[in-house]
Amino acid sequence: MSKKISSVVLVIMLCMFFSCTMLLAGERFTDNGDGTVTDHQLGVMWSKYDNQGDISWIQANKWVEYTFPDTIKPKYDDWRLPTLEELKSLHVRDKAYKGYETDCGQKVKIVSDIRLSCGWVWASEKEEITAGLFNFNRGYYYTDRMSKRRAYRALPVRDLK
Repeated sequence: MSKKISSVVLVIMLCMFFSCTMLLAGERFTDNGDGTVTDHQLGVMWSKYDNQGDISWIQANKWVEYTFPDTIKPKYDDWRLPTLEELKSLHVRDKAYKGYETDCGQKVKIVSDIRLSCGWVWASEKEEITAGLFNFNRGYYYTDRMSKRRAYRALPVRDLK
C-alpha cells in the first residue's frame, strides 16, 4: 500500500514539475504592446522588428542608437546591437519548428515574438574591419566586413534596469 501511495505521489510531483517547467518556458517573453518585447530570461528588451532593410554594421550601430528610439513610444536612450550570445538565445533549434519566411524570402527559425525581414542580424562583436553576424536560417555565427550591407539587419536590444 505504501509503495502504491509513493508511486502516486511521485507521479503527481512529476506532473507538477513538468507543468511548471512548460508554463515558465512560455513566459520568457512579454509583448509590451508598443513594438517591444521583454525577455525575462535575459533581462533585456527587444524590438519586435528589425530595421527592415539592408544595413552595414556601422550604419546599424547608428540606427539602433539614434534613429530607432524615435520610432517607438517609450523613450529609452540605451538601445544597442545584441551580443552573439543574446542572438543565439533567440534561435529555435527544435527540428519540429518550421520557422517562417521573411520578406527577403529566407526561412528563419527565431522565436515567434520577434519578426525579421531577413535572416542575418548584426552582432555587437567586432574586429578591426569585420563584425559578427548571426544566421537565423542555419543557426550559426560568422563575420563579414563592417561596410557590407547584403541582406544584413539590425535588431535593437537594451538592458532592463
